[in-house]
Amino acid sequence: MQLAQFVNPYTLPIALLTLSNVFMTFAWYGHLKYKGAPLLAVILISWLIALPEYFLAVPANRLGHQVYSAAQLKGMQEIITLSVFLVFSIHYLGEAIKWNHIAGFLLIVAAAYLIFMD
Repeated sequence: MQLAQFVNPYTLPIALLTLSNVFMTFAWYGHLKYKGAPLLAVILISWLIALPEYFLAVPANRLGHQVYSAAQLKGMQEIITLSVFLVFSIHYLGEAIKWNHIAGFLLIVAAAYLIFMD
C-alpha cells in the first residue's frame, strides 16, 4: 500500500510543495545573511539544503498530477513559493515588503487563479 492511499490527494501535494519550498528558499536566499562566507562554501551548503527539497517536490508533483494538471501544479507552486518567500524575507532576512511587491505578487495570484479556471 502506498502513502497516497491514506491521505487526501488534493492536499498532500500542497503540503509537500510547501515543505519543499521552505528548503529551497533557504538554499537560494539563506546565504544572503552571510555575505562574508566564501562563495564555494555557500554553493555547497545551498546544494545540500536543496537536496531534501527534491525528495519532497518530486513526489508532490507525481502525486499531484493524479488530480491536478501540470499547469495547475506550476501555478500552485508559484503561489506557495511567494507565500514562503514573504515570510522568509520578513522574518529571516528582516527585509520590508513594499506595496509594489504585494501588488506584483497579487498579479501572480490572479494568474494562478486563471490557470485553475476550466
